[in-house]
Amino acid sequence: MTTTAQTDFKSLPIVDINGLFSEDYEQRKLVAKELGKAARDVGFLYIKGHNIDPVKINNLKNIAKEYFAQDYDKKMKDYIGNSSNHSGYVPEGEEIFYGGKKDKKEGYDVNIDFTEGKQIHPLVGANQWPENEKFKLFVKDYYSEILALGKVLLRGFAMALNIDENSFDKFITNPPSQLRLLHYPANHDEQSTQQGIGAHTDYECFTILLPTAPGLEVLNGAGEWIDAPLIEDAFVINIGDMLEVLSNGNLIATSHRVRKVTEERYSFPLFFSCDYETIIKPLEGVQPRFKDKKYEQLSCGDHLYAQTINTFKYLKDKLKNGEITLPDGSKDIAHFGEFKYK
Repeated sequence: MTTTAQTDFKSLPIVDINGLFSEDYEQRKLVAKELGKAARDVGFLYIKGHNIDPVKINNLKNIAKEYFAQDYDKKMKDYIGNSSNHSGYVPEGEEIFYGGKKDKKEGYDVNIDFTEGKQIHPLVGANQWPENEKFKLFVKDYYSEILALGKVLLRGFAMALNIDENSFDKFITNPPSQLRLLHYPANHDEQSTQQGIGAHTDYECFTILLPTAPGLEVLNGAGEWIDAPLIEDAFVINIGDMLEVLSNGNLIATSHRVRKVTEERYSFPLFFSCDYETIIKPLEGVQPRFKDKKYEQLSCGDHLYAQTINTFKYLKDKLKNGEITLPDGSKDIAHFGEFKYK
């Protein structure tokens, strides 16, 4: 039996990360120590002092509301199945996660928008954008800032592991880090038990989440679902599967879900990933946290692509029709995460 890493926390810790932007190494190290404790004990935290432009945050929220208010046929012109790099509109029911249940949400997904050369990977290419130029401008502006914040956080996590703060830089030159614009309509059906998103861990290194309403719940070490309320001017950060592996179990991916929401909710997660070719395995020099957890090695991009194929209807159809194939050594959708150990 494996050891449960999470504590029986009742709330999520809050870390002011302003010191990570300091030129003073000791200031950065102090913040990294707080990040490390939150990531070890909980796997979830709020961050403040992030330096993201509030104008760009508001622009993102407003353009998302404007986009999702359009009629269905208009949005389906941007259907994600028309893209080459898995970008575009995601209608309700397109995704099916663990247990085969449909989530009560719609979305618009974008990636790094790689236009510097020929597309060589399924998730790294030019984004599909709507006709609305403001949408492209506002989303790209926010993406650029939130991706930069992710790089700062990754250096903080490296320091928390007592390794060089630039240890991860070689893995993040053109990562397929995905930004999702998600819309959860209010669900007033008292008989419905349909959740916003079912329980899961995130595949990538970590997630930077900007929500507009309550709904997120996090599973603690005692098996209890803990509410993650809104905190003004704060992002929610959660460790993903890949960083748990890279950290040799010192930083932990925690299961979470979005409960049935009775008020309209928007959510903007950035799933921070490593480069497509990166081999995910415990970093040299990082001692294992638990002797009974031995992590499997896998290819970052191939794993993300395989999980995406196993989740999205349009890709499942392409797989069935022989238009695409699963990468060699692919795991099924539930393998990594709860079942990521040998």
